[in-house]
Order: sequence, then structure tokens, then C-alpha cells
Amino acid sequence: MRKLVLLLSLAAASPALATGLDIQIQGEAQGTVHVDLFEDVAPNHVERITALAERGAYDGVAFHRVIEGFMAQTGDVQYGKVEGGDMSRAGFGGSDLPDLEQEFSDRPFTRGTVGMARSGASVDSANSQFFIMFNSAPHLDGQYTVVGEVTEGMEIIDEVKRGAGQSGAVSGAPDIMESVTVTD
Repeated sequence: MRKLVLLLSLAAASPALATGLDIQIQGEAQGTVHVDLFEDVAPNHVERITALAERGAYDGVAFHRVIEGFMAQTGDVQYGKVEGGDMSRAGFGGSDLPDLEQEFSDRPFTRGTVGMARSGASVDSANSQFFIMFNSAPHLDGQYTVVGEVTEGMEIIDEVKRGAGQSGAVSGAPDIMESVTVTD
């Protein structure tokens, strides 16, 4: 009984994590995308994304790497801001917060999955960038942290401006996350 009371007390003292994000996209794609976040699967990554969203850090950030049939990547709050940012460095930045240790799970990377981007050098280098899958990519399973899934607006993600070449770097005017709002 004492153990149960302690667990209930800890649960009551811990703030509830957000359950989702609404991402307002502008550019070739236009509309709102809803993402359900998996705080039970990747609590530290979900906490990071929601903290940055609540600070407005994602507002105005470009989809800087978009590869046809694979994924659309965004979230570089350091270099990915279209207004006043150095877009030539988009994809190389993060936030002013430390990198995160991986939270790998058995969740597969399927269409609509949201995963955390990281450098190839370290599995513990995710920071602020994330990507949304256009199609399944089993080679990513267990290699990247799954943080959520698109539950509304995948047709809008399908319209995000594509990049060129193998890198998928977007040239010209990229689509942006005009605003990112945390939802309950």
C-alpha cells in the first residue's frame, strides 16, 4: 500500500506532458498538420520538442531537407529560420539546449511517423530537428528515436516543397512551419 501511495504522489507531482502539436505550414503546402506525441515512448525527446514549441522556437523554421518518397526534415531553430537566418547552414544547427541521449523503441518508421534527426557521428546527438516520413523506411527502425505520428494533415506534408539530389536540400523559398502550437 505504501508503494502505491508513493507512486500516486509522484504522478500527481509530475507535470503532464503535452499530447500533441499543431503545425501551421506555409509555402507550396498550406494548412495545419496535427502530430500525436509519444511521451510514453520518448519522454525526453517529447519534452524537448514541446519546450521549444512553447518558446516559439519552431515558428518560421524551414523544411530544409525534403527527399521524395522518403521524408521531410525541419526543426533547425539555430540556422533554419527563413527571416533573418543563414539558410546556407540550415540542417547544421540545433537549439541552445544540450543534445539528447537516444530513446530507441520498437516503433517502426512508417508513413506519417515523426522521428528525431541526429548526426551520423553519434546516436546521442538529437537536439531540435525532426522529420516526417512520406513512406515506410525499415532501415531506420531502432536507429532513430520515434517521437510521434501525424494523425491529421498528412496530405499537407505530401505537398511540402521537395529538395534536389540525394541530400534533398531545398533551394529557393522553402516551406516553413509558420507556427507550432502544443496541444492537450
